[in-house]
Amino acid sequence: MHEAPEQEVDRYLRSGNVEMRYSAWPGEAFCDRVRYGEKALRAALIEAVRSRRPRRRRGTVPSEQSGAAFVRTKLAPMVQGLFPRHEQALVLDVLCGSIVFVTPTTIEGVLERVSSLNTAWKLANLYLASIDAALLADDAPRIVGLSEETTCYVSGEYFREAGRFDDYLVHEAAHVFHNCKRESIGLRQTRVKEWLLEIDYARRETFAYACETYGRILELGSGLRARQQLLADYARGPMPADDRVETGEYLDILGEAIAARNGWKSILARCAAPRPMRPHLTGHGAW
Repeated sequence: MHEAPEQEVDRYLRSGNVEMRYSAWPGEAFCDRVRYGEKALRAALIEAVRSRRPRRRRGTVPSEQSGAAFVRTKLAPMVQGLFPRHEQALVLDVLCGSIVFVTPTTIEGVLERVSSLNTAWKLANLYLASIDAALLADDAPRIVGLSEETTCYVSGEYFREAGRFDDYLVHEAAHVFHNCKRESIGLRQTRVKEWLLEIDYARRETFAYACETYGRILELGSGLRARQQLLADYARGPMPADDRVETGEYLDILGEAIAARNGWKSILARCAAPRPMRPHLTGHGAW
């Protein structure tokens, strides 16, 4: 027996999960059921967000104009450290254009446009947490940033209280580098340089966390001794609660970065994807 649409809506709002056959929705063709189902689920999600009011007034994010300037200033050091001079302006423009702040002004448009219904559900909860409203489920993820392909969604919580070494904006922007192909933004692409940066799949989170923390250390301390002390302070605190990050390796990467002339390149070298092996030629004509 198929579930009724109301039951599917309820399940989606409580979990973010969708019955992939969309069998509760009308239509003999699968594409028709998907169209009806997705429209109904997305509308229900938006209405659920509208119905939740902030428990207390929270601070606001900068205006669009000042926010854009802030993002550019925040991300410029990372781009300048990782890319050659002739590519920096274009990469920084792309990176700045990838950032979407999830606020009362933008939330409904975000939920309408994001392709994945599960991602929309996570972003709805990200927004609700930022206004201190009730989440859609007790076990909903409490996150401040989320990346999907080349778009980075950042909560308004970013501009409020955060840990001394936290910078979700830099963290999420760092994920764009391995999700965006060079050719797609007009840069030359080669067999070994397909993406903006070739990051080892297993170290993508390590790379993003290292960029985040290294960027904060640069902002907080001037000179090697001050930065070494900041890293020591950081190492005594809680490490990323992420099984994909090996703490010893992560701290070692940061230690090398703050001692290097270009710490961004040092982080990249430790997290880079292995270069493909050149074919070994044998037989007649090999040299």
